[in-house]
Amino acid sequence: MKKQELIDKVTTVFQERFNQTPALFFSPGRINLIGGHTDYNEGFVLPAAIDKGIVVGIQKNDKDHCLAYALDMDEQADFRIDEIAPIENGHWKNYVLGVVAETAQKHSIETNFNLVFAGNIPLEAGLSSSAALENSIAFGLNELFGLGMTREEMIFVSQKAEHKYAKVNCGIMDQYASMFGEKNAAILLDCRSLESTVFNIDFKGYTLLLVNSHVKHQLAETAYNQRREVCEKIAKMFGVKALRDISEADLSKVKDKLSTEDYQKALYVIQENERVVEASKAISTNDIQALGELLYASHEGLQHQYKVSCEELDFLVNATKENEAIAGTRMMGGGFGGCTINIIKQTAVAAFKEEITPLYQEKFNKTPSFYDVQISNGVSKIATTINS
Repeated sequence: MKKQELIDKVTTVFQERFNQTPALFFSPGRINLIGGHTDYNEGFVLPAAIDKGIVVGIQKNDKDHCLAYALDMDEQADFRIDEIAPIENGHWKNYVLGVVAETAQKHSIETNFNLVFAGNIPLEAGLSSSAALENSIAFGLNELFGLGMTREEMIFVSQKAEHKYAKVNCGIMDQYASMFGEKNAAILLDCRSLESTVFNIDFKGYTLLLVNSHVKHQLAETAYNQRREVCEKIAKMFGVKALRDISEADLSKVKDKLSTEDYQKALYVIQENERVVEASKAISTNDIQALGELLYASHEGLQHQYKVSCEELDFLVNATKENEAIAGTRMMGGGFGGCTINIIKQTAVAAFKEEITPLYQEKFNKTPSFYDVQISNGVSKIATTINS
């Protein structure tokens, strides 16, 4: 579904359910060209917002509670702002509740409200539909109630909501890319200082193609958080805040004090940070081949060192290595499923889809999906007026 279709759908349903005209906001999903699992290590990432996302409609009501309706799932949550708590297995409801609760802790939300949202981000694909939803609500509340939050304040509200309510100790990259994205540009983001440099991308006849493995993207709270704990443990050994402060030479000094698995995880993070910086240089010089090689190296690390890949993702990456029309490929997102991101010649997209589909079907008895994505702007207001 295209963005305008989403806008029309949310508007129509909002009017039918609440007899109101909503204020509308669009919050994009994101890709990350390179920099897997470096964000919560206060390192570097190279994300971009995409043209798929969440449209949220919001408006004040005169009831004694709030109503949030997930259009795509046909589910509703009713809640009171002063009585919010996480819901066990609450899924989307916890993202909504978390953002409202974190916002209300800092600012006065003077009345209750109605909310409807829908999206065209493929779920469980590593495109951060959760950050898009969080940001859309934070941005909508800020506009609706005139709270005066900056975009930076809003992304931290979204991140805390994910930590406290979804129970995923995510870094800041997803929220940042969704909020601050710029059209046709990647953002080199320092996840410690939040200093960023925008690099306009000239793909020179190449385009971005995402291939969904249709393996459930279990950003497994458990597996994700375990890896974060390993990184924090090793940083603590050195008395520093995060692994971004440690060099390969430093790490080698404590190799005998670590399990092989933990050593490789930390080594991956250090090397990935270096790859992100090199990737930004490749973009600045329009060296698509060098960028592609860095993507392949990133996947090797995610597969063999950080161990967050899976058989299906590895198959999709390996199947591109002899294809001269593809500059580079890696798994994207938290891991354990989701999408690969491919830098592929525009003229070769159709042939690649025809080639990889039967191979994947034969191997895994499932059909991959393909998403052509464009790099787009961050969170934006669609409606120009808000009626009380």
